[in-house]
Amino acid sequence: MGKTMTENASAAVKEKKNIWKWFNAQTDTNKLLIITIVVFVLMYICAIIFEGKGFLKPQAFCNILINNAALIITACGMSVVMITGGIDISVGGVVALVSMSCAVYLDHHNGNVFVSILIALGIGLAFGIIQGLLVAYLDIQPFIVTLAGMFFARGMTTIVNSEPFNVESKAFMALKDARIEIPFIGSYNKNGVFIPAYINIGVVVALLVIVLFFVLLRWSKLGRHFYAVGGNAQSALMLGINVKRTRFISHVISGLLAGIGGYVYFMYVGSGSPSNALGMEMNAIASSIIGGTMLTGGVGNIIGTLFGVLSLSTIKDIVASAGLSDPWWTGITIASMLCLFLVIQSVVISGKKKK
Repeated sequence: MGKTMTENASAAVKEKKNIWKWFNAQTDTNKLLIITIVVFVLMYICAIIFEGKGFLKPQAFCNILINNAALIITACGMSVVMITGGIDISVGGVVALVSMSCAVYLDHHNGNVFVSILIALGIGLAFGIIQGLLVAYLDIQPFIVTLAGMFFARGMTTIVNSEPFNVESKAFMALKDARIEIPFIGSYNKNGVFIPAYINIGVVVALLVIVLFFVLLRWSKLGRHFYAVGGNAQSALMLGINVKRTRFISHVISGLLAGIGGYVYFMYVGSGSPSNALGMEMNAIASSIIGGTMLTGGVGNIIGTLFGVLSLSTIKDIVASAGLSDPWWTGITIASMLCLFLVIQSVVISGKKKK
């Protein structure tokens, strides 16, 4: 009897230690996530103050999701790569190449929507696989590899078609204009008629990506490997983790999500243009950093990335509503936000080291 009680007590202590160990491992990510959410809430309150009660309508928040669905998807891929300690600056070029290729296929070759989706996935996977092989197995710096990928994608976009044009395919336009109403959520117009809020297919895809990769990173073996490799690649190797394969998979995921994000972006703009998605790679990196993903790797959260995108979009709205329509004001504001979050990350990590 006494032995059983001792064993139970020992098991309870061991369980508490395991819980505490897991909590400590999640501390940095959780702290940064909470900070990101608080900052977004404060920004949204500022947007209400600057832009009036229009921002209180549910559709205003839905519009932020609609406008940034493609960025959410590409930023998720960016976060996965950054968690492993890498980076992928080719995503904007891939999005532009996907949108132009699909536009030319649908309009100039009378293509169908299903095949255009396969083209988008194929382009994204091709970039992810090639860049992943170069980074993981040839040990070339990810910045150099993906910089070359960005230039190549931008060049190929112009080769596919050098002139911007709008897509006129009826099947595609039906998909582009499809709206999904959200039951019981909306607002009343001046005549007292209830107008339900709506989202488009791109938002549904973005939210599914968020859920999928939140589960993958938090509860899967592969997700733990991403964090381990980003935290300390040498220690991960000693634990039996295939570091090269893990880095390769992270780049494949980023490329695939860039392909998906490219098609969602294509559905949003409805056109092909060499100038599509200019600067998207920088916005994806900024969103990931604001969301709590560290450039050094090992720390990050997909939910934080979502709030990073929302914060980035909200601050742009605030700057525009303040009458600062010149583009450099937006750049200055985003730069200030990035510096703030980099300082916060440094403080959090410094505090951990002192403990």
